[in-house]
Amino acid sequence: MGWLRRIAGDLRRRRNIDAHALTVVAVLYALASIFSDTMDDGFRWAVLLSGIGLLIYRTLPDENPEPAAGILHDRSVYDTVPMSSLFAGVRDVRVFAPSAVNLLSAQTCEILRNGVLSRENGSVRIVVLDPREKTAVRQASRQLDESVEFPVQRLPAALETTTERLRLMSRWKTPGAFDYRLLSYSPGFSLVLIDPDTPAGRVIVEIHGFHNPSTSSRMHLELTRGRDERWYRYWVEQFDHIWRSARGDVTPVLPLASGETKDPRE
Repeated sequence: MGWLRRIAGDLRRRRNIDAHALTVVAVLYALASIFSDTMDDGFRWAVLLSGIGLLIYRTLPDENPEPAAGILHDRSVYDTVPMSSLFAGVRDVRVFAPSAVNLLSAQTCEILRNGVLSRENGSVRIVVLDPREKTAVRQASRQLDESVEFPVQRLPAALETTTERLRLMSRWKTPGAFDYRLLSYSPGFSLVLIDPDTPAGRVIVEIHGFHNPSTSSRMHLELTRGRDERWYRYWVEQFDHIWRSARGDVTPVLPLASGETKDPRE
């Protein structure tokens, strides 16, 4: 039953304990009143006034409202626990970002290679902007670079770095499957999906916004399957739509030091 699940969820998260406790007292009092006419009037008034007091208290605005715990963040949440550590022990990672240059550092790529991609059923899928879509890249750069007060990098150069790294990663010989695609325009958000088809799945949505002091100040949502089912499924499906709309990269890999060249799809 829905109300029992709600109560159980509140108790697990230690929310609304006062309301649930008073509700239990009121119900017990009501049941006792049915079978007894000798209920003390002082106790009756105490229950009644406690309920009224709780209702009044809950209508007061919070002077210092805090964001929903575990849902709303900016990138500073990863100062102590890097996002790359979220990939430890998982089997399915999906990423969409205009360039993903901050996420796909050399360290993160090593974590993916030694973790997700070291498993037979491991899978990593990444989508970034298509560098050949010059108009789309310029428009995304206008939003992501020119609207930031303190930029430290430019999208075109970052995208070039990322696509070269993705081409090299596509040639890795690993038990797990790696693939990447290129999207023709930026929809205004970034996505990181971690084991999205499992009960322990996690979805991180970063909203690019219109103006930011820095890249790290962008708001992001961190959704879990059990807590945020509706919007969790919504963003998983958003990635699926992006993946189907994106195309594979046909740009050849640069020659190796030996002069040998290889197709990135081999």
